Amino acid sequence: MYQSMGLSAALTLISHLLFILVAFRLLSTSVRFDKLLRPNHVRESRLLMLFIAIGLGYLVSSFFLSVIEASRNLPYLLR
Repeated sequence: MYQSMGLSAALTLISHLLFILVAFRLLSTSVRFDKLLRPNHVRESRLLMLFIAIGLGYLVSSFFLSVIEASRNLPYLLR
């Protein structure tokens, strides 16, 4: 029981970090936050991009984890 809880926790952490990194990479290549904000505020625009990437990556990761969990529980419908 504890081993499956540990595997679930590891999968959740890896998924969150992976999707946060993907979101950060996509935001950094496609959106110019420094153009949207005041000039000479590069550090603030990067911090804003990081926070948006964390939020977006967490939401996408939570979606995929809930789809995986729902698909694992689907056989109980057929019993």
